[in-house]
Amino acid sequence: MNNPDPFARSGDYTLYHGDAVEILNQLPRESADLIFADPPYNLSNDGTTCHSGKRVPVNKGDWDKSAGIEADFEFHTRWIEACRGVLKPDGTIWISGTYHSVFSCGFALQRGGWHILNDIAWYKPNAAPNLACRMFAASHETLIWARKSKDAKHYFNYAELKATKFEGDIFKKEDRQARSVWCIPTPGSGEKKYGKHPAQKPLALLDRIILAACPPQGLVADPFCGSGTTGAAALKRGAKFIGIDNSRDYLEKLALPRLEEVVRKDRG
Repeated sequence: MNNPDPFARSGDYTLYHGDAVEILNQLPRESADLIFADPPYNLSNDGTTCHSGKRVPVNKGDWDKSAGIEADFEFHTRWIEACRGVLKPDGTIWISGTYHSVFSCGFALQRGGWHILNDIAWYKPNAAPNLACRMFAASHETLIWARKSKDAKHYFNYAELKATKFEGDIFKKEDRQARSVWCIPTPGSGEKKYGKHPAQKPLALLDRIILAACPPQGLVADPFCGSGTTGAAALKRGAKFIGIDNSRDYLEKLALPRLEEVVRKDRG
């Protein structure tokens, strides 16, 4: 099988531009230790949300619009199956989402024979208020953590997680078991120095995932890498990274500069 042509490559990372499923199906089989996926949430429905105290459109782009329940589920099924081929037998996948998408992803995992280990509630202490005042203010996202089968021997860095007191996390105490609710603010301006991505995740979130579930010097892959947060966290932890995105602008203006900065500063 021939690997696809990279958008950018170094000794630590490779970025690909194009369709996630097509590229995943061309990557070496059973090569990744961990996959983090932040797929479209399909919530761009012409509504509004609150940002910096102002009412703004909720739309992120055509890539985030729903094609209907059946088509959305078929898309999630296809990319999750493509991830399965890239993941090592004992590797794990993390999928982020809100109620717009995460239940479809969870069902696709179950139908595909995966074994769900945990669902993590990522609590955002600085989440935006609900402007309609007709429902609860959405203050969390859900992360699903799964392995390829119930018999797989997945990696879990239990001891270090237990020993760590994560700065700013009101739920995690030092020398206490890591629990399934994580308190992590949304990205600050320092993480957006190269520009903004509408679905950017905080570096602290990906750092904790990689600390927990990627073995030392492992390989992390992200089929929807966007601003490159997963890659930055992976490189900082000494892992290798493969990122895919269908937006050349995000790869060129956000992901690539962030990865180059980490390599330059943290990896010599």
